[in-house]
Amino acid sequence: MAGRVDGKVALVIGAGSVGDGYGNGKAAAVLYAREGAKIFAVDIDGDAVAETRKIIEDEGGTCETHSGDAMKSDQVEAMVESCMATFGRIDILHNNCGGSIPGGPAELLEEDWDFQIDFNLKTVFLACKYVLPIMEKQGKGAIVNISSIASMTNIGRDLCAYQASKSGLIQFSHAIAYQYAAKGVRCNCVVPGLMHTPLVEARVAGQAYNGDVARAIADRDAMCPTGKMGDAWDVAYAALYLASDEAKYVTGAEIVVDGGVTLKSY
Repeated sequence: MAGRVDGKVALVIGAGSVGDGYGNGKAAAVLYAREGAKIFAVDIDGDAVAETRKIIEDEGGTCETHSGDAMKSDQVEAMVESCMATFGRIDILHNNCGGSIPGGPAELLEEDWDFQIDFNLKTVFLACKYVLPIMEKQGKGAIVNISSIASMTNIGRDLCAYQASKSGLIQFSHAIAYQYAAKGVRCNCVVPGLMHTPLVEARVAGQAYNGDVARAIADRDAMCPTGKMGDAWDVAYAALYLASDEAKYVTGAEIVVDGGVTLKSY
């Protein structure tokens, strides 16, 4: 089925990728475009988001880009204003910023705690702060936030700030869903498990495996009941459903995309 978000405008924050291939935000932006949406793609890395734009335009889609820091209020306000100036509306807000720094409360530096709360949670707050009034005025809109199974279970690493921020994101999404339900605005979360994306190779392997990418991938594959990690497209297709009118009566919900990882105990 094609055209699932035909004619809609999607603001995708975190639409670049930290390496070759497809991260969750990049895949979502490309998939929304394939399904008919006009994309306003944002990333702090201008080169990365330019690559996303090239893919979309090479496939015949429409994409404009903006570079900015989603943790800075004035820059988020500017990106939203730029999207409105370009397309005149925002039908889909896709919040994809996120990352983890390992450590429990005793080991984690205070500045690393603050950074993760800002990166994983404040970015979504700021985007919603400036987009929700637009969606309310339109009388319709869909917000898709990307959480993590770390919000629900321990995945074998000490990630207290990541777990706290991703858990907070789900409750934040619930609050928006309830407050705006009568105003035509929906808010839901995709909850990915262990996914094989460039982020795993660029960051996770370096944090926990001393740069041994092959061992990181093998260990993470072995943790999944399916025998292998998912990928960014698995996350993107769940996001597409939540952003589309197929999910018109779905709000305050979570779609867990984890190949059954949360069905096991560690």
